[in-house]
Amino acid sequence: MDRGGHAGRDHASPLPVSEFEADTALEAVEGGFAGEITARWNVGGNPNGGYLMALAARAMLAASRRADPLSVTAHYVTAPVPGPVIVRTETARAGRRYSTVAATVAQDGHQRLRVLGALGELDRMQGPTRLAGSPPRIPPPEECVPLLQASERSGSWVPEVMNRYDLRLAPDDLWIDSGAPGVVDEAPLTVTGWIRFADGTEPSTLSLLAFSDAFPPTVLNALDVGWVPTVELTVHVRGRPAPGWVLGTFRTRFLVDGLLEEDGELWGEDGRLLALARQLALVLPRR
Repeated sequence: MDRGGHAGRDHASPLPVSEFEADTALEAVEGGFAGEITARWNVGGNPNGGYLMALAARAMLAASRRADPLSVTAHYVTAPVPGPVIVRTETARAGRRYSTVAATVAQDGHQRLRVLGALGELDRMQGPTRLAGSPPRIPPPEECVPLLQASERSGSWVPEVMNRYDLRLAPDDLWIDSGAPGVVDEAPLTVTGWIRFADGTEPSTLSLLAFSDAFPPTVLNALDVGWVPTVELTVHVRGRPAPGWVLGTFRTRFLVDGLLEEDGELWGEDGRLLALARQLALVLPRR
């Protein structure tokens, strides 16, 4: 989770090279894939969990020669730091519709996270479809408030990772109305908004993994907390995103003894369901 807020740069002027592509790039080497964790995705001194999942999933896609992550679960073993990493993969199953691959991200001889995923091709999936939910109703992105503005208004700290995103909240969101996170009594543990990469990179199924962990933690507008690190994150990808914005909504129903669950949905501008996410996270007090 490990999240905060920042408005992006001008979306009409993308950088020559995608930050997301560059910072999840891997090279096949003996025994796995070599890459580098960069500080651009940090929350304080720790890389964001969704970014780390996407890095591991890129290796899993390469190992399986599949196009899309269908389901990915990551357990965060020890905190990594910016620097070189090795991603080792093991294919448990290579079936007709999907492959099951495990991955370990190692750094300086230590396991940083362990990941298990099902990889396939969404274009080839066929079968019945039935949705019992729909996208949340919020104003279009141009009528929503960049999270940077909300953070500046409340005087809250902005993690470096949020420079990678253009994230906008509905004008009536509690982050906007309350004036300061952590002071709203009986606030619902929810957050909803539009997201895209700040450098103009269009979304992909791999980037949905990062988007699933890019929104502010649901508890920040209700509790005075210092950090909300992810213990486990699972993302189910249901559709390939079209160019443009992605709509995300996240809620927590149960916070027990400092452990919360957060359920999320990602939707396209066209109303298609793109991904479902659930994570387990720790709520740590402010130092």
